[in-house]
Amino acid sequence: MDKLSLPRTDLALEVRETFPEDDVEIQGVILKEEYNKKRDIKVTTVTIKEERGAKAMGKPIGNYITIEAANLGDSDESYHEPISKEIVKYVRQLAGNVAGKEILVAGLGNRDVTPDALGPQVVENLFVTRHLKEEYGSEFLTKNKMGNISAIAPGVMAQTGMETSEILKGIIKETMPKLIVVIDALAARSVDRVNKTIQITDTGISPGSGVGNNRKALNKESLGVDVIAIGIPTVVDAATIVRDTMERFMQGQGFKEQEINQFTSELGSQSMKTMFVTPKNIDEAVKQMSYTISEALNECFV
Repeated sequence: MDKLSLPRTDLALEVRETFPEDDVEIQGVILKEEYNKKRDIKVTTVTIKEERGAKAMGKPIGNYITIEAANLGDSDESYHEPISKEIVKYVRQLAGNVAGKEILVAGLGNRDVTPDALGPQVVENLFVTRHLKEEYGSEFLTKNKMGNISAIAPGVMAQTGMETSEILKGIIKETMPKLIVVIDALAARSVDRVNKTIQITDTGISPGSGVGNNRKALNKESLGVDVIAIGIPTVVDAATIVRDTMERFMQGQGFKEQEINQFTSELGSQSMKTMFVTPKNIDEAVKQMSYTISEALNECFV
């Protein structure tokens, strides 16, 4: 399949999977997989080490950690606790030693559109503490095992008339955080990863890129502060669903690969490029997933 016709995705793991052979070696890209059979949690780390790999992947140099958990959107507390622990583990791994330092959490997205409300809901559930330091001093936070966290849900440009980067730059100038953690809903290539996958990366994020609504990137280069992005895919391209369904059907009917590719390439019509699909239980799933991320962040920076 032509790389230009590939369905949209925010997941580095899915970009890696678009290469012809699953075990093909991409220069400058390292792939590592771990699987917890007891918890049914798979962790894949894609590390892009140099420009050659970045060009092949279409992603910036950095680390992309994908946590796949089949029941991520379900309301099972016993299942979500180990997932939160995994998030804590990998955020700390990427963040380095920031315990006690000021952290700004930015929950991106439109709180009025459920599949896009992950970021704002994480902020709502977060235990913010920066004001406590201002009032009682840093010793109070240390004594009570609290991180130094502030948070903002900046909304979307249609609501504010401003780029998220412009809003964050103003906050950074005033509060001078050492690290920014950005939360956003993503788009997936596969329906099997919607509400079942968490991506954590130290390369920042380009809000809306997965749905073709590109905004200015949020990263160290643009903001002047280290940025860790956490995202969960909540939508999938409608054309992808039709394409995959027809591909499986035609394979079953004995069509040749060239015939299948020719047919499916015509499915990416303009009328479908702006259509995205989300599961019917998205309200409950986003609520549960936002709690999972907020609980992890509450623990991360103590």
